[in-house]
Amino acid sequence: MDGEPPCLQQMMEMYNQYKVSILGVQEIPREDVNKYGIVKGKFIEDRIYKVKDLVEKPSIEEAPSNIAILGRYIITPEIFQILEHTQPGKGGEIQLTDALKDLAKMESMYAYNFKGKRYDVGDKQGFLEATIEFALRRQDLREEFLQYLLEVTNRETEDITLEKVAVTR
Repeated sequence: MDGEPPCLQQMMEMYNQYKVSILGVQEIPREDVNKYGIVKGKFIEDRIYKVKDLVEKPSIEEAPSNIAILGRYIITPEIFQILEHTQPGKGGEIQLTDALKDLAKMESMYAYNFKGKRYDVGDKQGFLEATIEFALRRQDLREEFLQYLLEVTNRETEDITLEKVAVTR
């Protein structure tokens, strides 16, 4: 997560305002809903949804929205009692989403669409993008790393150009 203010600080501000569990969410492409817990909610106001239900990794057809839970939570302590009694769900694992569904039935819960960029570091491409972007922000790494990236890019571009020439002959 990369945001200013940081994601959890934004969520703490929402918690201080609403005094309920807050889920960090963002809109994702519809075709990716099967990778995340998805919120069924009602838009309340600027970036806030009242959670009505949650679905763990639904198919595109079953997804109630494209609002994905992204691993940032502020949860009331009642979640611990619920987790003690939560049965394994998808993949034979106890799913936090299942426990959150039960919590949402007992008390209000909001989802906050935080400001900032999210990197999916569970995905190889996302991990590489995050690594490069964060490395380039560090003044002690930036120049040398950027030079390295340019060298690699030039070398790879040369190889691609040579391959195209060979194919056209």
